[in-house]
Parts: sequence; structure tokens; C-alpha cells
Amino acid sequence: MSTADRGTGTEETRRPGRWIALTVLVLAVLLVAVDATVLGLATPYLTEDLEPTGTQLLWIGDVYSFVIAGFLVSMGSLGDRVGRKKLLLTGATAFGAISVLNAYAGSAETMIAARALLGVAGATLMPSTLALIRNIFHDPRERSLAIGIWGAAASAGAAVGPVVGGFLLEHFWWGSVFLINLPVMAVLVVVGARLIPESKDPAPGPWDLPSVALSLVGIIGVVYAVKDAAAHGFGPGVALAAVIGAAALVWFVRRQLRLPAPLIDVHLFHHRGFSGAVLADLLTILGLSGLVFFLSQFLQLVQGRSPLEAGLAELPAAVGSVVAGLLAGRAARRFSVRAVVSGGLAAVGLALAAVTLIGQDTAYPPLGAILLVLGVGAGFSFTVTADVILSSVPKEQAGAASGVSETAYELGAALGIALLGSVVTSVYQGFPTPAGVPPGTTAAAHESLGGAVEAARTLPAAEAGPLIAAAQDAFTDGLRAAAGTGAVVLLATAVAAWSLLRGQRLEGGAAHG
Repeated sequence: MSTADRGTGTEETRRPGRWIALTVLVLAVLLVAVDATVLGLATPYLTEDLEPTGTQLLWIGDVYSFVIAGFLVSMGSLGDRVGRKKLLLTGATAFGAISVLNAYAGSAETMIAARALLGVAGATLMPSTLALIRNIFHDPRERSLAIGIWGAAASAGAAVGPVVGGFLLEHFWWGSVFLINLPVMAVLVVVGARLIPESKDPAPGPWDLPSVALSLVGIIGVVYAVKDAAAHGFGPGVALAAVIGAAALVWFVRRQLRLPAPLIDVHLFHHRGFSGAVLADLLTILGLSGLVFFLSQFLQLVQGRSPLEAGLAELPAAVGSVVAGLLAGRAARRFSVRAVVSGGLAAVGLALAAVTLIGQDTAYPPLGAILLVLGVGAGFSFTVTADVILSSVPKEQAGAASGVSETAYELGAALGIALLGSVVTSVYQGFPTPAGVPPGTTAAAHESLGGAVEAARTLPAAEAGPLIAAAQDAFTDGLRAAAGTGAVVLLATAVAAWSLLRGQRLEGGAAHG
């Protein structure tokens, strides 16, 4: 029996009960995906209750993903060392407990802190699930299907989150969207303890704490600089954060090159296919998450849909992503990795380009078609890139590789909200205030569209109507500008991926040019 096989606890290529174990892992994926997407629908209610500023609202939206991104590689590497099952179940328990803190946050500052803590717990879940798939499914074609199901679960969570969240928001207070995590966590921990096999690197080496700190400081520093520069322009604070972040990442890379047991083998990035897959992964999710997050607000606050209606309206994106994810491995083997990934990226880019043509009175069929194309493109690209990344390393290092894949995913989600959101905000805040609106109300209305709707309630109808109309016009303009920016980035990435992924193939498939 090989060392790798001992790490998985089986001598069989096809482990009995592997599909049942996969269903438990899918619960963790659903949980994290639901928690990331449900917040978009809760935003108007959070704005009314916690009264965050526009900047605080963006932090509430993206600090969860920022913190997850900062810890993913470290947590993936920790799972390789202490056991992926152990880390998964510990993180799941913490995730449930911290969800209660989110539900009962009494201020914007408390909410931001609770979301950050939830991100730490969430960072233990995603790389553990993907690494366990790598170790449970040894057959390449079965593993591709399992990864497709894993990705489909993330997409389904993105759909279930808004629908379930919309139902809860119409019947309970906004904190209920976090409490829904508790029963899912209970099932995951109880069933997972019995069904999921343990796996870890049999000779892992120590978990290097300085590397953990460097990766956290580096990623959060760089992301903060990008976010703040896009929102407020380049200043001393942005420069300091960028320098600290970049220096920490350089130091992190140099340290990994010297360590006998690094958190991640940075030599992998010398491989054109691996680097191309990580880049495509990141930018696919950037386009998907950014658009879905702001379309949630557009559907509710501009077109007047209820939270449940808005959640149902976004279902085509999830349906397209689920179907494409399940077919992605087969398509990549039949055609080529670069054809499927580049085609997926191009589809996301074209969907974003189509959003530049929408208006306040756009009917649902065009919006539904845009969301369907967006989901199909993201499903193909994300699933195949995850398979490429995971297959590039030995099973013993699956946690660290999963951490890289998930870092790209979460960083893409955070940057999608931060960068596209900053474009939306910069355009939105410039709208002219109708005559007669008091200065205090004007300031509140310019913070966010939710703030404008709330501020308008304090005004007479003759002034409230024009204020809301002006704010809705400005938000729609901002959404179109952000979508146009995203479209350019995604279409350029589709071209780059065609070159970077040349000759790349999935295990068990034929080579393609």
C-alpha cells in the first residue's frame, strides 16, 4: 500500500460509501455558499436596523470573504497536518456558534467583527471539503464528477440562500438568515463524524506560524488597499496598506522557498496551466459574485420586488451553474480545458456586457436570460479550473492546493463586491439632490440606495418621490458602469486563458492543443 493510500485509509481505488460521504461534504459547501449570498437580500434590512455608512455596508458585505481568503491556504495546510475531517468538524461547530453572534449583532461595528470571525471559521470548511474529495475519489473521471457536484452545491447554495433568506426576511427579522446555519451544522457534525473518512499527510512537517501570519497580513493588506483606493482614491493609508501587504506576500513566498515543509509549494505557480487556472478561477467568481450581489439590490430597491421574489428571480444563474458544473469534466475531456474555461469566461463577460443595456423598467425575461448565461459560464470555468488545480499536486498536499483554489474563489467574491461595488458607489454618490431636501437627509441618501429609501420616509411625499427616483437612476447608472468594467476584464481574461491553458488536460482525458 502506498503512502498516499495510507493517508486516505483505503487500498481501493473506489472507496465504498464515497458518494454518501460526498453528500455530507456538500452540506458544508451549501452552508458557506448560503451564508455568503443571503447577505445581499438582507442588506436593506441591515441598513434600516444598524444604520451603517456606505463604507461600513461594503465591509459588512465583503469582510467575510476577505478573512476567509486570508486564512484559506493556512487552514488547508493545517488540515493536511492535523487531519481534514478533524478540521472540518471543528470548523463546522465554530461556524454554527459564531452564526449566533451575527444574528444578534446590535451595531454595524459588531456586525463587521462577527462577520470577520465567521470568516475564520469558514476558512476551515471549504479547503477541507475539496481536499477530502481529492483523497476519497482516486479515479480521475469520478473525481471530476465529484468536483462538479461540489461546485454545483456551491451554486445551489447561492440559489437556496436568497430563496430561503427571502422567505425568512418576509416572516422574521434579518438575524434569522444566520440562525438557519444551526440545524445544517448539527446534521453535518453528527453525520460527518460517522461517515467521512479521515485523511492527512503522513509526514507533514510543522505548521509554520510565521507563514500563517504573513499570508494573512499580505492578502488582507493588498485587498484593503485595492478596495480603499477604488472607493476613496489613492492616499497615504492606501499606500501604506499596499506596501505592507505586498512586502508580507514577498516575504511569505521567500519563506516558503526556504522551508523544508512549506504551507504551499510556490513552485507550482511556475507551471503555466496552474497559474492560468488560478487566475481564471478568481476572475470568474469576481464577475459572478459582484453582479449577483448588486442585482439583488437592483431587483428589490429599484424594481420593487420582495426579498423572496428577488431570490427566485436570480435562480437562473444557479440553475445554469449547476448544470454546467455537472457537465464540465466531460466537456473538458471531449474538447479541451482551454476551450471550456475560455468559453466560460467569455460567457460571463458577455453577460456582464448585456447588463450595460438594462434599465429600471427592463422586463424579467432579459434579466433571466442574462443570469442563465452568467451561471453557465461560471459553472464551466470554475469547475474545470478547480479540477486542474487539485490534480496538479500529490494527494498528501491536497489541502494546501484546495486552499489555493478556495483563496482564488473567496478573493474573487470579495473583490467582485469591493471593486464593482466601488464603481457603483462612485457613480451613485454623484447624483443631484432634488430641491427642498434637507442637508442631513441628503447626506444619508448619498451613502447608499438603502439609505436613500430610508431617508425618504422622513420627507413629505412631494419630496420623497423625486429623491428616490434620482437615487434609483444613479444606482442603475452605477450598476451599468460596473458591469461594463467587469465585462472588459472577463473578456480579456478569456483571451489570456486560451494561451495560458494551451496543452492543459484533465487526468483521464486526451491532450488537446
